[in-house]
Amino acid sequence: MGADLSKRLVPDELRELAAPLLPSFAARPQGGGTAPCDERTVFTAVVYALTSGCAWRHLPPTFGTSPATAHRRFTVRTEAGLWRRLHRAVLDELGARGEVDWTSAIVDAASGRAQRGDR
Repeated sequence: MGADLSKRLVPDELRELAAPLLPSFAARPQGGGTAPCDERTVFTAVVYALTSGCAWRHLPPTFGTSPATAHRRFTVRTEAGLWRRLHRAVLDELGARGEVDWTSAIVDAASGRAQRGDR
């Protein structure tokens, strides 16, 4: 994968915010399995799939990770609450820099629970 695409999808600042939040993957005690993947490579492939709308099975081989590995890591990270925590970390960082205008907000109806009509 080209370094330009990697830096554009996951700039160093985002990588630094995400790194401590990423779940660790330990070697299997019985050995075997596949060689460990570079976390930045897998993270970048996941970000590409999420931001481009690319189906996992069509993930370009230039990312250097298999679609199955990228999807599996996405699932593990989702279950670990990574995306919510990363979103908060980005907002906190931007807020600390004074780069977020907190005077207005938009609430997405998809993020709130619907109320029953009889209430």
